[in-house]
Amino acid sequence: MRIKPRQQLLEIWEALSGQLVQGLQEGDPNSVSEAERLLCLLYPATEVPALRLDVPDETAEDVLASLRKLGDSVVIPRTLLDAVAFYTDRHTIDGAPVFGAGEYYQSDEPGAAITEAQRTLGVVDSYSLSITLCLATLGFLKVFSRILTRADLRRQADELQDAVSTRLTAAMAALLRCFTVSVFEADSERGRILCETLNRGGLSNRAVVQKLQEKLAPLRAIVRDQLILGLSTTDALGNDNLLFECGWSWGIVADSPPIETTEDIGPQPPGIAQNAPYLYFTVVALDGIADLFSERTLTLGLLNEGQQRLARALQLRWELTQRYWSALARFEEQAWPLENIPWRTTDGQESLYFSLLVSSILVQDLLRRRATDADLNRTVAVLEELGVRSKTTRRMVPGDASLNLHHPGVPLTLVGSEQAGPLLRWSVTDFSAQLLKRSVQLARLAQGIGPHDRLLRLAEAIMDHLWLRRIPAGRYAKLWDDLSAVSPDVPPHQENVSWSLTERMVEALISTANMIGETPIRSPRLTEVATDLLGEADHLLDKEMMAAAGGGFASVQNTLNQAESRLHLARRLLRDNPGTACALAIQVLSSLDELAAARRTAAWGS
Repeated sequence: MRIKPRQQLLEIWEALSGQLVQGLQEGDPNSVSEAERLLCLLYPATEVPALRLDVPDETAEDVLASLRKLGDSVVIPRTLLDAVAFYTDRHTIDGAPVFGAGEYYQSDEPGAAITEAQRTLGVVDSYSLSITLCLATLGFLKVFSRILTRADLRRQADELQDAVSTRLTAAMAALLRCFTVSVFEADSERGRILCETLNRGGLSNRAVVQKLQEKLAPLRAIVRDQLILGLSTTDALGNDNLLFECGWSWGIVADSPPIETTEDIGPQPPGIAQNAPYLYFTVVALDGIADLFSERTLTLGLLNEGQQRLARALQLRWELTQRYWSALARFEEQAWPLENIPWRTTDGQESLYFSLLVSSILVQDLLRRRATDADLNRTVAVLEELGVRSKTTRRMVPGDASLNLHHPGVPLTLVGSEQAGPLLRWSVTDFSAQLLKRSVQLARLAQGIGPHDRLLRLAEAIMDHLWLRRIPAGRYAKLWDDLSAVSPDVPPHQENVSWSLTERMVEALISTANMIGETPIRSPRLTEVATDLLGEADHLLDKEMMAAAGGGFASVQNTLNQAESRLHLARRLLRDNPGTACALAIQVLSSLDELAAARRTAAWGS
């Protein structure tokens, strides 16, 4: 199906608006699912100009129609901000923001119930989503507050701004403490697995280690000399003979020191998470951190001085992590380790999902450094292969093993959580939505018609799969996730909603809207054709003007004037829209040919 982000986002809004406020108040507190629910509304409203809600007089009619259950153009933004205020109050204890994931945590030990202390454990998903939600809210408030005239409403807006800013600072500080650089010996089990994953050229283990050390030497220097905030450094980081991994663990890392900040965010809890990166949580963190230095954040000046300091520290880790995993993914020029699907992590686990996660980091790195067409084409091939193997772009059959990738999902064991109860597990089921988002993001980078078209066809095929998975009826109709439409092994259900998958779908549609809003890809071949057409049209126009110089019908003069205007417009459009320039040139050529034919007919008649 053709991806139509505006219409599809409005369908999600219509499905969500009827139970937004009531849904936030139901069940046990869960800062992750509640943030996902809020972002489904607030994120598009701040990232897609056509869907803005912060200026009531400029709200589009179809937007109001989709959100009519929330009220009119004035009531809708107030209701949305009230929902954010409820969220911040619910997840603040004694003035300090909390980031518990509630029922998203699952026990990894059969029969063992998770403890209340574990339900309140902070997790990278919550920190990252809070950054995105808080920035969206602050930007929304910055614009919406300008129309508030009542003193009580302005006071409420100021109070919400303070609460959201405090939560933003707390989330940023926590993400710094979740970052880890894990060091290990080359001949250890982790070192051996890493070398086997990277070695596609038949090199000796010693040669792989030496090559890896050479590639990572600049990054090692950054870790050793520049990373201070939130990182419990050890002498081992200075040993160049050791290998390392960097990224984000699932929560605050054990022994991670508190972060100094000028805002009162309350006591910073001690960390218990394993001192090793998880690919999934690393990608989640990278996505949230990117919002800190987006154009909107910088233009509106959403960060105060203390937050800017934390943002710079997070940006350094953001760039370091992208460069590290990009170097691993492209370790061998002739045969990328990433192309050897599935990716194997240093704990011995392998999955298509891990290949997608490494691809996600590579896509972000390619966007950051404006990569070559060769790198782009190879990455496109990886995404296409993942779509086929996961049965996202192919039909599932009875007993299909790929179903486990989507349901019950990829299980991640949260090492360190056993200090507060049974060992916890985190399941991720958003493979297809992540694949859609990365395909669209990569399409924004493509400069050639071929790769761009391949990515759009891939995105449309993924959208076909995901659109079938919408819940068909009931309270959560048109939201996600019902796999029964794509898998014969899954019975229909209408009662459970996956806010994580729904929110990922919203992110993918926003990325698509941003891509559509950019200048179309310029084809050099089309530019040449347009230039040739304009050259011929210019010459023929001069010829017709010469023939009509002695006078003539007013209609002839109007046609010539119109042709001249179209050629001027075509010249202006030639660089960015050569196809449109071609169309205008053809129109001019056609009208000039009609004039020439009329003149010939008149000559024969005389």
